[in-house]
Amino acid sequence: MSKRIIVSGGGTGGHIFPAIAIANAVKGRWPDAEILFVGANGRMEMKRVPEAGFDIRGIDCYSLRRDLTVGGILENMKLPFRLVAEKRAARQIVREFHPDIAIGVGGYVSWPVLDAAAGMGIPTLIQEQNSFPGKTNKMLASKAVKICTAYDNLERYFPKEKTVKTGNPVRQDIISLPKDASAAYAYFDLNPQKFTVSVVGGSLGARTINDSVRGFIDDLRELDVQFVWQTGEYYYNAYKEMVSGLPNMRMMPFVKRMDYLYQVSNLIVSRAGALSISELCIVGKPCILIPSPNVAEDHQTKNARVLSDAGAAVLVADADARSQLKYQVWDLVENRQQCESMSRNIRQFALPNATENILKEIVNIIGE
Repeated sequence: MSKRIIVSGGGTGGHIFPAIAIANAVKGRWPDAEILFVGANGRMEMKRVPEAGFDIRGIDCYSLRRDLTVGGILENMKLPFRLVAEKRAARQIVREFHPDIAIGVGGYVSWPVLDAAAGMGIPTLIQEQNSFPGKTNKMLASKAVKICTAYDNLERYFPKEKTVKTGNPVRQDIISLPKDASAAYAYFDLNPQKFTVSVVGGSLGARTINDSVRGFIDDLRELDVQFVWQTGEYYYNAYKEMVSGLPNMRMMPFVKRMDYLYQVSNLIVSRAGALSISELCIVGKPCILIPSPNVAEDHQTKNARVLSDAGAAVLVADADARSQLKYQVWDLVENRQQCESMSRNIRQFALPNATENILKEIVNIIGE
């Protein structure tokens, strides 16, 4: 009888891509396994998961509005009724699919799904990507059979006997980058002989990072440096005219071939999401990390500080990025020795076997 597995979570690429990596590992172990993703309607998982070849069902998810406008207050008054509908929808999906295990990777949608599964006696596993756990995973921890983490010392937040450090799942194409990067340079139409700086603001883009890059676009006309700039789809149209006529700039809303991006990059500017950091550690690229201030418990700053304290990355606060990023980039472009040192240091944090480690825990729970 084939295995039946629910995977739930999403909202950002930092949740979605680890979930897809886990699902692919399950398929590698059990090719006939039936895997169903459950996401939040209107969020990016509803697009990215089908692109990866998996079925997904959506739930209408709502959260507390923090603005005190009349509209915000009215929306919050509806929240209890919406939560009831949300839980009912999750229970129906779990009951109909009847999985052997439910896996949560973070993001609010995973809470009603895993809560429903646990209530039906179905074992649950949660995967926490960050150095400081999200609220959803903290709420689910007491009912979970196993909690897979990417950082040390998360026993402070989770039951110690359930917690195991596995690392964050990373796509296989990034773990095993080929030495020959000619296809990657051709993909971006770049010169392999030139230093390449890549700027990625996460899968949705980042206004602060985009504004910071805009602040030194004119300098690119005089510097012998190449740029790859992922703006995010929301910001792309606002910036594309600014780079017209710049032969050393490649700007795009979303980079589908992150393996190619890592191959061509000599320096990477990035947010400090857990998935981004896990990938940077594996590929061993020097980086400037600009943590997003718009995340729970400021967990991106905590992620970035682990690396910066070890000389493995440069940490720039979001509030300082517009004034400092330009100078930090130019300093590292000129200081190749520091880049090499950062590259060596960041590799010490790599956990390339994370997906296999999580798969072992799944096998231990549901058996062969």
